[in-house]
Amino acid sequence: MLHHIPNQNLLTITIIVAVSENNAIGKNNALLWHLPNDLKFFKNKTWAMPVVYGRKTLNALNNRPLNGRLNMVLTRNNQLEVSGIIVVNDFELAKQKAISLGYRELMVLGGGEIYAQTLPYAHKMYITRVHHVFEDADAFFPAFSEEDWYLTSAFQYFADEKHAYAYTFETWLRKI
Repeated sequence: MLHHIPNQNLLTITIIVAVSENNAIGKNNALLWHLPNDLKFFKNKTWAMPVVYGRKTLNALNNRPLNGRLNMVLTRNNQLEVSGIIVVNDFELAKQKAISLGYRELMVLGGGEIYAQTLPYAHKMYITRVHHVFEDADAFFPAFSEEDWYLTSAFQYFADEKHAYAYTFETWLRKI
């Protein structure tokens, strides 16, 4: 009997994003909404994982790493040095660092430019769809063809006293 031996270099690339109905993700380096359940979802999915994000997202995090995660910043700035953060100037380097440390999944946290660069390599997406249109946004998630992806789960929640907008947690897997 033949046994399939998994490729040790296989790394799942997972995008995690909260995005409005018009693909907005932020304005002035900040989120456009405050959804406590989405923040918990984000923390649960990324905890103890390697995460990669751009310099603008780092700035939005007050130039501090996210606790409990291996933080990597993807930037063209070779001079950038931040305590607790690995700086890479190529997405391939971030992938290789995660593999070399024994991880099987790399989480992409944004922002817009980083999502656009990494979407072609993504295997999975966790999308929190915020059911509202934000006309004044200045950062957007790139459009993707739903024909290339399976929507494997969607759980909708309604606005309430802690959540100004209805939202849906979606999980997407790339078709092979």
